[in-house]
Amino acid sequence: MSNNIESTVVSTRIRLARNLAGYPFPCALRSAKQAREIVRAVYDAASGLRAFKLYYMGDLSDNVAQALADDHLISTELAANKKYGAALIDESGGEEQGKFSIMINEEDHLREQYIAGGLCLPRAYGTLASFDGELSKQLRFAFDAQLGYLTACPTNLGTGLRASVMLFLPALTRLRKMDRVIREISRLGHTVRGVYGEGSAAEGFMYQLSNEVTLGVAEEYILSEVRRAALEVVNLESQARRALCEQDEVGIRDECLRDYGILANCARISYEECLQRISGIRLGAALGFLEVNSFRALDQLTEAARPANVGLYSDGKLTAAERDVLRAQLCAKALAGAVHR
Repeated sequence: MSNNIESTVVSTRIRLARNLAGYPFPCALRSAKQAREIVRAVYDAASGLRAFKLYYMGDLSDNVAQALADDHLISTELAANKKYGAALIDESGGEEQGKFSIMINEEDHLREQYIAGGLCLPRAYGTLASFDGELSKQLRFAFDAQLGYLTACPTNLGTGLRASVMLFLPALTRLRKMDRVIREISRLGHTVRGVYGEGSAAEGFMYQLSNEVTLGVAEEYILSEVRRAALEVVNLESQARRALCEQDEVGIRDECLRDYGILANCARISYEECLQRISGIRLGAALGFLEVNSFRALDQLTEAARPANVGLYSDGKLTAAERDVLRAQLCAKALAGAVHR
């Protein structure tokens, strides 16, 4: 079997919720003028720190907005906020530097976030905290000496920190043990959600584990507890994978190799089937049935195969059937360089 952490932990995300003093929360903004003032203030302060590009949600096509949401750079709620919503996205760095974005006028005035591959909570937090510290020198955040950072939702009060780890958990899911895992994680003060957060599905056996408590605890405690919980789930998934193989190793190997064969050679494929096949390939690589250059290559293929991202090749003008053909071509090309029998 491959390294358990590498094959199970997909990415780390750190998010900080902040609001500007002197303005109502986004849900209570009184005019478009106030919203524009907030966007301009945040952009002026942030653009001197990183190479951000400003996007107004009202100026984006539905396909581009959905592609940004699919890549976790913005939320679906912000994408739908055509009236007041905006985002700053740093497009200067590669995958190694991680993804950096700021959502403006979503639930809070600012949602700063940084996403990096693998399990790297302290490093990811250090990167975002350093940026937040510089930003706070230019913007006056709403802060209370007793409550900490003031946020629109009480669950974000205090540190305003949400530390999340994306986990690939096919064996626990297939063995129907996820309900028990979720209960145990909840008991520890954390939550487990789907790929896109609260209310979303666990597409491709992907789950987000994150802290629920932000008030009355230090950032370092949150990070250490989320890491501890993530490592415990990694261990449980490893045990579940061994149990799967003990039940029917030849059958699991056959499934994974078939998934690879179909995805590498098909002429068209839907996103739903594509996601299923990529998950099988990832499981096969985790169990040693297939060799991959990196698990990140499979994550990138998952991102590229999403309908909105495939649609970017023609600004969303492809039909569903045309997207399925193009998706198959993208998969064959990606797998040729990333996966080996």
